Amino acid sequence: MNLQKMMKQAQDMQRKITEMQAKLEAQEVDGTSGGGAVKVRVSGKHRPLSVSIDASLMKADEKDMLEDLIIAALNDAHDKIDASFADEMGKATSGMNLPPGMKLPF
Repeated sequence: MNLQKMMKQAQDMQRKITEMQAKLEAQEVDGTSGGGAVKVRVSGKHRPLSVSIDASLMKADEKDMLEDLIIAALNDAHDKIDASFADEMGKATSGMNLPPGMKLPF
C-alpha cells in the first residue's frame, strides 16, 4: 500500500470519527431501574437531563433504596451510551487493519 493511499485512508477515518462523535454527543439516552420506577434521560456527553420517579417510591423510610435506584438508572444510561459509542467506532474503523489492542481515537 502506498503512502498516499494510507494518508487518504487515515483522513477518511478521522472524518468518520469526527462525524460519529458529533452524532453520538447529540443523542439522548434513557436509563431505567426498579422495573421502570426510576427513569433518567442522559445526553450523549453523559450529562443528566431529566429524572422521573414513580410516586410509590417517595417514602422517607425508603430513601436509601431510591438513591440506589437513581444511581442504577444513571449507570444504565451511561452503559447504553458507551455501547453505542463502541458500536459506532467499530463501524467507523471497519476495513482498517489496526494492530491487535490498538483503539481509536488515539
